[in-house]
Amino acid sequence: MKILANDGISEAGKIQLTDAGYEVITEKVEQDSLADYINKEGVEILLVRSATTARKELIDRCPGLKLIGRGGVGMDNIDVSYAREKGITVINTPASSSQSVAELVMGQMYAISRFLHDAYKNVGQGDFNALKKAYGKGVELRGKTLGILGFGRIGQSLASYALGAGMDVIPITLTPDTFNVEVTIGSSQRVNVALESVSDLSSALPKLDYLSIHVPKQDNGLAVISHSEFNAMKKGIRIVNAARGGVVDEEALLEALDSGKVSFAALDVFNNEPTPDHRLTNHPKIACTPHIGAATNEAQDRIGEELAALIIAQFGRKA
Repeated sequence: MKILANDGISEAGKIQLTDAGYEVITEKVEQDSLADYINKEGVEILLVRSATTARKELIDRCPGLKLIGRGGVGMDNIDVSYAREKGITVINTPASSSQSVAELVMGQMYAISRFLHDAYKNVGQGDFNALKKAYGKGVELRGKTLGILGFGRIGQSLASYALGAGMDVIPITLTPDTFNVEVTIGSSQRVNVALESVSDLSSALPKLDYLSIHVPKQDNGLAVISHSEFNAMKKGIRIVNAARGGVVDEEALLEALDSGKVSFAALDVFNNEPTPDHRLTNHPKIACTPHIGAATNEAQDRIGEELAALIIAQFGRKA
């Protein structure tokens, strides 16, 4: 069987598939040529990340496709229900990137607490003493309250790191629940912490010093955090979005930053990727990264290996 990993696959995953008798193609095919390439080459398995979409038109034009795999968590770039209606298996790798995204969020929270995103850019070209004074009013994470909106694998991984850093954590979920979060101390010691989630976002927001968002893009296209949610927040809150572009109303965020309601924000995802609004990327109170939450060597190995294992479980070994 031929596999087109159009957005790439780790060497570890490729080796597993090749050893199992699959032909893995890593040539990048442009979106408008993708259907023709799949049909011409007899590709039966399409693997994508964020850059490639698998919409109804592509699915209809490629009757030979048997499986579409997404290396990552969200599958909003795939018409999942339609593909399954057509008998195509759709898979993703929800467990592989949790730690990487959580670590990025921790880095973002440190950055927007100590002006790191701005200091990195300016310290080599400004007045050193003036910059030292400007960046001299940072805050510490320890003792602060972090709300985690959406408490799946990534949210729970983030909670583990945040608890280890001395933060108080409030999970915010659709229904109240109790979660046992494992906090790793060093490389061998582990402590379980029970956390009670809340379901009322509006009542949680005034308590938060930090908010990290880990929910999928909504089917109705509406933002989860917009004007009313910003109005309910504590003045000076810091916000991180490493989930999906569109779950935060970008216009409302800019207004909240300019008014001082939100002191700083960190964004790894944007509405119009790969050409986000320059007002966000150039804003002095926003730390921006180009959708790299899962982009670590370790996560890419895990993603490739998980995809390989799922494919082999589905179709068996060919060699």
